[in-house]
This record gives sequence, C-alpha cells and structure tokens, in this order.
Amino acid sequence: MRLISADQPDSNGRILAGLEIDMPPSFKTYWRVPGETGIPITLDLTGSTGIAGHQMLWPYPKIDLSQGFVDFVYYGPTVLPLELTADGQPIDLKLSAIMGICSDICVPVQASFRLVIDPSKPDTGQGLRIAQALANVPLPGDEAAIGEVVATPDGLTVALNSAEIDPASVIAAGLDDTTLLFGAPQKSPDKSLVLLPLLGGDETQVVGQTIEITYMTPSGPYVVVRKIAAGST
Repeated sequence: MRLISADQPDSNGRILAGLEIDMPPSFKTYWRVPGETGIPITLDLTGSTGIAGHQMLWPYPKIDLSQGFVDFVYYGPTVLPLELTADGQPIDLKLSAIMGICSDICVPVQASFRLVIDPSKPDTGQGLRIAQALANVPLPGDEAAIGEVVATPDGLTVALNSAEIDPASVIAAGLDDTTLLFGAPQKSPDKSLVLLPLLGGDETQVVGQTIEITYMTPSGPYVVVRKIAAGST
C-alpha cells in the first residue's frame, strides 16, 4: 500500500491523490458499505497541513457472493481516489488507514503514510493511475432512469426505467441511516423491477430513509439519490 498523487491542482484548488493497494487477484478489500462480513475503511488525516478538506471517491465495487454472504468489494490491484481541497499552504499529507484485507480469512490492516505534494512538479504517471480509477467512480445519473423505490416486507423494489441499466448491478446504500444494508438484486416477475432484500437495519425505519441507488450501464456507473416510499397496504 502507498499514497500516490497527481500533484496537479485544478482551477478550484483541488488535488487528486489516491490510496494504491497492490493485492493479488484473489485478495479483496471493501467498498464504503462493506456488506455482511466486510471491514469498512476508515481514514484519518490528522496532522496533515495545507488541506482544507478531503473526500474519498469510491469506484463501483463488485457484488461478491462467493462465501455465501453479500459483500461489496474490490479484488486485486486497486486505487481509491482521494480528492483534497488545498488551503494555499504547502501540502504535507499524513494519512492513517484501517481496512480489511481478505483471502481465505479477513484481517484488519492498519498503515500510516506521508506524502509531500509539490504542485510545481506534476506526476503524469500517477495522474494516469488515478484517472483510470476515477473512470469507474459513479457519476450523477439521469433522474428519469430510476423510478420509485418502495419498501416491501422483505426489503425494497426499485423501478428501472432504462434498458441501459444492468439489473444485476443495482446497489442500494443508506445515507441517513448507515446501518441499513441491502443485498444483491434478485429477479422479479416484472422485468422493470429489481428486488433488494433487507439484510441489516431496522425494518420499521426503512420508509422515508434517503438512499443512493448505484448501477452500471454500457457507458459506465451512475448513482441517483432516492427516498424510500411506503408500499401499498
């Protein structure tokens, strides 16, 4: 694992860095919502200077059902982009990370990094690596592509209004209630609906929650935000 950076600010003073994880193809780590068995990634930038703010940009994950559980993962070599907002001072990035790295067993890994970013010397090679990871970060989707998201006794139904959406790629993740966990999409008799079982969280508190619906299309991944509606009684 190491920190990398393009060392090139944009017009808004933002610089893209990344946490590069060099794993064998059979090893995995986890998305921002790790799933049933995963360990979430936590980052601590305490001690950094020259940074006014930061945001992790999450590439679209694989829906992993290999161990009989539903997890959202990255396999093999992975770059997790990190958007930094500079405050005009020299940037000395200090980052501590705790994350799960798994093969046959899953163990928490803790590592610390330091990277001095020099905007006067752009790193084209690292910028390309980060750009490749950014290409798989979901963009805001067409609001009309996803219809109503409705609570059911077992989870959610998500209406798909676009034939471009791969039904098997749909992921629902809570925003207001981070304990909400929805499983892999299941087939529905109605091909325009996807069923997502509720795997974690209070089923009585699902209605009204704000969630992200992330999905894959031939042109890449997209995400829309929805509030969960009550089903008919």
